[in-house]
Amino acid sequence: MFVTLRSCRDIATRWWGSLAPLTSDAWLYGGSAVVAFVMGLVSREAAQWHWGYLAAGPFAIAAILALLGGRSISVVKQRWRLLLIGCTFVGVVAIPLTLEIHWRQAQPEVAVIGRSGGELGSGQNPYRVVCHHGHCIRLIKGVPAYESFFPYFPAMAVFGFPSAVTHQETGLSDARIVMSVFTSLLMIFALLLLRAPPERKIRVAQVLVLLPTGSLFLATGGDDMPILALCLLALVALQRNKPWSTGLVLGVAGAMKLTAWPFALAVMAVSRDELGRRSWQRVAAAMGAVLLAVIAPFAVRNPGAFVSNVLAFPLGLAGVQSPAASPLPGHLLTAWWPPLRHVLLPGVFVVGGYFVLRYIRRNWPLDISRGLRILAVVMTVVIASASATRLGYLIYPLNFWLWAWVLDAPRTSSERVLLLEVDRPVC
Repeated sequence: MFVTLRSCRDIATRWWGSLAPLTSDAWLYGGSAVVAFVMGLVSREAAQWHWGYLAAGPFAIAAILALLGGRSISVVKQRWRLLLIGCTFVGVVAIPLTLEIHWRQAQPEVAVIGRSGGELGSGQNPYRVVCHHGHCIRLIKGVPAYESFFPYFPAMAVFGFPSAVTHQETGLSDARIVMSVFTSLLMIFALLLLRAPPERKIRVAQVLVLLPTGSLFLATGGDDMPILALCLLALVALQRNKPWSTGLVLGVAGAMKLTAWPFALAVMAVSRDELGRRSWQRVAAAMGAVLLAVIAPFAVRNPGAFVSNVLAFPLGLAGVQSPAASPLPGHLLTAWWPPLRHVLLPGVFVVGGYFVLRYIRRNWPLDISRGLRILAVVMTVVIASASATRLGYLIYPLNFWLWAWVLDAPRTSSERVLLLEVDRPVC
């Protein structure tokens, strides 16, 4: 069976690699149109199904234009791909986001970030709710219980700061606008610095902000998108052997959301400086300084509320049902037999951790690409095994796997000369 699966994978890989760039773009845009239309049909979330119907047309048009552009001369093809990315971004992100803000439709996290930003901007503590043994106090009246929590680290509230200025959470103060602009600009900056062929940089941009793996989240929620953009920038700093810069960027990401921390651990395992020496200590020191400066004041001010919001609620220990319950294997199994909730994920950590450590030991030292692939596999297994998690979290391992492929790109002759100069011993 495994031989058959590997053969199918090899055949699919060779077929995909044989396609011209614009032809592969057409396949991606065409598939995205189908996904968006299906999302419009089956989703029960108003923000999601509206995005699906709004984005299906632009994706379909982009697929047709990609096929037509493939017939032009090679010099124009690269520009045509970039032009398509810009125009499609308007059709699948900017226009749906504008309409959904006008219709006041969004994922719950948008209101949570907007309200928390307003509170932080006015000098209040965004961590209000305190839970003891499943009983929660200080829930916000007029909103669902799960929206009373702020399940992020303090830096995430920055995207809600416009709410503190305008005293409203809709219109131009919508947190999605700030997150989308932040993600897009940071991605462009990171890709300009990334050492990789232009074709692979384009693929990174498509997956991160253009295809449904990015555009859906930018238009409807988006709290994971700035984290991914910061991780990409940290990866660029790591590729350029800048441990202090890598740690600072990771610190900002880690001060926003816990999902950045696994990536930070993987980066520390493979980090090297300009002389090829292990530099995880410098990465950890820079990251720790940022985390301490941002998180410590809130954790010390009200430890109970901080733990209830950041740890207890996401882990399902607050006694409040979270909307994060996608039909993944872990959720289905624990719904079928609730006692599995206490043993499934710990068992996955123990068994999976043994095999991961064994693999790492056999292949040590790890390069950046292999470290990213290991992280992608681990995160996929954990997300699929968790009893309450979002299907959207799979965008993390998807992007990590893509970045590993990008960093595996053959180096140009000038890059090889540069590496030889860096690796040459100093007398």
